[in-house]
Amino acid sequence: MSDASASDREVNPNRPEMELPAAMPPEELDRLTEDLIVALKTVFDPEIPVDVYELGLIYRVDVDDSRFVSIDMTLTAPGCPVAGEMPTWVENAVSSVPGVSGVKVNMVFDPPWDQSRMSEEAKIALDMW
Repeated sequence: MSDASASDREVNPNRPEMELPAAMPPEELDRLTEDLIVALKTVFDPEIPVDVYELGLIYRVDVDDSRFVSIDMTLTAPGCPVAGEMPTWVENAVSSVPGVSGVKVNMVFDPPWDQSRMSEEAKIALDMW
């Protein structure tokens, strides 16, 4: 699966860039993609009742040929009280996906997160329509 296109990002602003091994069989690629998204959706910002995926905090997911996953994520604000813990929560969630050999979460703040990255689901949950 290649990076999300600009038009896809307009429809799904929370969708991270996905870099997955080209040599992976299509069925496995689909399963892994879905399992990674499901895992990311189990991690919630404790101050906001929405998961990190729907909030658009996950910027990039890169899976190499050995199934090692590198994730770039951000926070709603650099001074977030769980800044030291949330990357570990994401790492633990993704590590539980069958076939993943390891995970590294990188905190990034460029570009800064803003509400435009949230999915429709997140905006509805937060009554931001």
